[in-house]
Amino acid sequence: MIEVSARNISVRIRGKEIVQDVDFRAAEGRFTGLIGPNGSGKSTLLKCVYRALKPTGGAVFLGEKELASYSVREQAKRVGAVAQHNEIDFDFTVLEMTLMGRSPHKRALESDSSEDYRIAWEALRMTGLEAFADRPCSDLSGGERQQAIAARAIAQQTDCLILDEPTNHLDICRQLELMGLLKKSGRTVIAAFHDLNLAARYCDYLYVMLRGRIYAQGPPEDLLTEPLIREVYGVGSRRVPTEDGYIHIIFLPD
Repeated sequence: MIEVSARNISVRIRGKEIVQDVDFRAAEGRFTGLIGPNGSGKSTLLKCVYRALKPTGGAVFLGEKELASYSVREQAKRVGAVAQHNEIDFDFTVLEMTLMGRSPHKRALESDSSEDYRIAWEALRMTGLEAFADRPCSDLSGGERQQAIAARAIAQQTDCLILDEPTNHLDICRQLELMGLLKKSGRTVIAAFHDLNLAARYCDYLYVMLRGRIYAQGPPEDLLTEPLIREVYGVGSRRVPTEDGYIHIIFLPD
């Protein structure tokens, strides 16, 4: 596993500062979450971390090595990503989509091995998609497609997984299954959330983004206070302890 850090990251798009001087650290083997309202810069920051977007200032590091110094293939061996919006332009089956996660580990034009298939089938089993292996991805619902993208990232067998709204389109059962899987994976996981209760239960550490900056940070049980939720989201809330030692947040209408 590997530590991932961002140092003084800034992103300017069409003259507007979207992310401003952000520092964060995702500890090795831990689950780190980004929370904050729409437009706070979470997705833009994550795109810099998985190199879909080049920051205008600062740098991302894997361990002590700058991400920009990796080749695309070497990066793909270390970092897997599940974006918020995924377009699949070709009519691959779910199994074929999952096998794409093995590409960074293979030479050009090298055929899929029995080990590649074993890893892909295991990823399908973990994401609950075994029965969908031969179905075209174009036939999947939004949630099922999200699961297929997650299966591909899992089959990639990277040290780090980066996910932007990983439970987007998933029903409650699949949300809990996927989050439990990520939590138990032992990998360094960085994910953006809108659902504060999922973040509170599964993340080891949280960063709150607001207007492109880190507004607050800390363990969920310390960070997610009623005053902070009011300041960041503009809503009242009440914290309720759960029997298994977590907190559950109830949002209150004004």
